[in-house]
Amino acid sequence: MRDLIFRGLFDTDMTSVIRVSDFLLCIGISLLIGLILAFGYMYRSRYTKSFIVTLALLPTVVCVIIMMVNGNVGTGVAVAGAFSLVRFRSVPGTAREITMLFLAMGAGLMAGMGYLGYAMLFTIIMCLLCIGCNHLDFGIKKNAQIYKTLHITIPEDLDYTGVFEEILEHYTRAFELVCVKTTNMGSMFRLTYNLVLLDAANEKEMIDKLRCRNGNLEITVSRQETTVAEL
Repeated sequence: MRDLIFRGLFDTDMTSVIRVSDFLLCIGISLLIGLILAFGYMYRSRYTKSFIVTLALLPTVVCVIIMMVNGNVGTGVAVAGAFSLVRFRSVPGTAREITMLFLAMGAGLMAGMGYLGYAMLFTIIMCLLCIGCNHLDFGIKKNAQIYKTLHITIPEDLDYTGVFEEILEHYTRAFELVCVKTTNMGSMFRLTYNLVLLDAANEKEMIDKLRCRNGNLEITVSRQETTVAEL
């Protein structure tokens, strides 16, 4: 009776039927893999609840899909198309989040194909690598405090061409004017520079000299951020 309940309508004697015990075992291992990946990602990282829940459940979802495909090429192509639609309708994430999602999908795929030992070993190795990179701060840019973004507000009658270059050449290793925009109903300009400071300790001294050139208007110095689109 149990075999009849879980047997597909289109199953034949030529098609292998997944036993309920094997199905539950694969789901259990996939859930455990998802939890391991979620806890590995949470170690010394900023995260959201929705992403952690997704990371914990994604291996199980992929595992079940692969088990249901069960060698059917046509169904496999349809599943690949469905995954691509989900990807393009989702909000782009960081490189690290995308990597973890691929790891979860890879582990779920292995579990769905029946390689439970390999899936668990793969998950443990990748989580240990992730935790090790976070613990060692691997990939953190050295001397990050010298990379700054400078915003200078100037009156509209001030010709900004070359007016700040002398000061910036003295206090920076390199600088680049990346944006010029009008502000305050067009009565002022806002200049944006990317800087590489020679010495972060001289930042206040540089700002004081810039204030003498821009009429003591607003000056903002912030950490230079890498855009999300860059991997």
